[in-house]
Amino acid sequence: MEKALFLGNEAVARGAWEAGVRVCSSYPGTPSTEITETVSKYPEINSEWATNEKVAMEVAYGAALGGVRAMTCMKHVGLNVAADPFFTAAYTGVNAGLVAVVADDPFMFSSQNEQDSRLYARSAHVPVLEPSDAQECKDFMKLAFDLSEEYDTPVLLRLTTRIAHARSLVALEERAERAVRPYEKNMQKYVMMPGPARRRHLYVEQRERKLAENCNKMEINRAEYRNLAVGVVCAGICYQYVREAAPEVSTFKVGMSYPLPIAAIAEFAKKVEKLIVVEELEPFMENQLRAHGVACTGKEATGLQGELSVKKVREILTGEKANLPELPAMPGRPPALCPGCPHRVTYQQLKKHNLTVFGDIGCYTLGALPPLSSVDTSLCMGASVGMAFGMEKARGKEFSRHAVAVIGDSTFMHSGITPLIDACYNGGTITVLILDNRITGMTGHQENPASGFDIHGNPAPMVDLEAICRACGAASVRTVDPFDVKAFDAALEEEIAREAVSVLIVKRPCVLLKGERK
Repeated sequence: MEKALFLGNEAVARGAWEAGVRVCSSYPGTPSTEITETVSKYPEINSEWATNEKVAMEVAYGAALGGVRAMTCMKHVGLNVAADPFFTAAYTGVNAGLVAVVADDPFMFSSQNEQDSRLYARSAHVPVLEPSDAQECKDFMKLAFDLSEEYDTPVLLRLTTRIAHARSLVALEERAERAVRPYEKNMQKYVMMPGPARRRHLYVEQRERKLAENCNKMEINRAEYRNLAVGVVCAGICYQYVREAAPEVSTFKVGMSYPLPIAAIAEFAKKVEKLIVVEELEPFMENQLRAHGVACTGKEATGLQGELSVKKVREILTGEKANLPELPAMPGRPPALCPGCPHRVTYQQLKKHNLTVFGDIGCYTLGALPPLSSVDTSLCMGASVGMAFGMEKARGKEFSRHAVAVIGDSTFMHSGITPLIDACYNGGTITVLILDNRITGMTGHQENPASGFDIHGNPAPMVDLEAICRACGAASVRTVDPFDVKAFDAALEEEIAREAVSVLIVKRPCVLLKGERK
């Protein structure tokens, strides 16, 4: 069998292709981005960058109802945005398989918080699979679609940064083409008004009980007996840490962390003297085991924050310091805007005017760091506009003469339009700067509806940002080039003095875009 060295993300994409997936809709977000980028190279899969994760989930759900296997990929905070359709899709179930791939980011290498997506799945009553290497990324992806169709449910495949971005060998197989399933009108299943929803909730409970029983017999959940003094329950990357740090301990390798195979783990616990749960972030498995009367320890040793490692796990399990080479001390290298980045000039002018700057999620968030030191806030995608308007409500309209909201072109498409409408509709006087660098920059140059190209690089309708802002009700909308410093500075002064919502589209391509003049 042919093998290839794949990132975990690439292996997920390969698994989707082999599983016969036909539709993939996603929004880029590290550490999940490479999944959909890789999927786009498979012509059998109709792939797209959606405007945001909610839309991506809905497109994938619609495709699954239409009878073809479909997927959506996002980072953990993207699941916040997609939660609305995700929760109700658990009630309706599916027609063909539907899988949501969510990449969590312990230690926040590229994120604004640490979230444990397993908690979302438990709340939505959706099963979770956790692969521990690239081969399992591929295999679990295929299994996820089988489970989705067998149990009539969306399935969540959970990655973490180390699984998404680590490489290992993957055995390649052929694609299994799937016939399009017929769609049948079924109001009681697919129309979630209160009456049908109450009945579907009962179905969800029955499905969950069935999964909870059957998962104890699944091969992906298995006991591995070695020295019986210590038994470790672990999943995902933590399984790799445990096996390397303490190869002598017995392990229960969890492949499905929700529903958790309680009966199988309880049987494992009887045969070991001490049971330890090694998991990152929340005590998700530990709490479930304790609730079912399985004595165990875990979080008091592993902690609630950040990543684990081979070194940390060895110290936890053996009490010994890991004999690993120490890396030499390196000078700190905080991230910075690239040389030639048009955002540098923007922040230079905002700092000159001593403005309060409500920031957003993207490259331009780095304007918070020295020497620019301009950004005051960064909360979530699209929040800058709503927060600027909220601060105006708290401190009065005079405050808006000394404040602006900054948001990127892709982020504006994602979730900046609705707060702009809100500010216009409710009589705001805020100034919004759309930093249009012609691409989705922070996640590695993905196209978006304002760039004029689709995921494959084909020409696509380009959203007219000026027209959208005027349609939202902005009293003044104009486009400026930040490198024309005098004109930009004059426009900025005029707009922050305006007694109405105004928008400055600060437009200059990212300096790293192919073909751009340096």
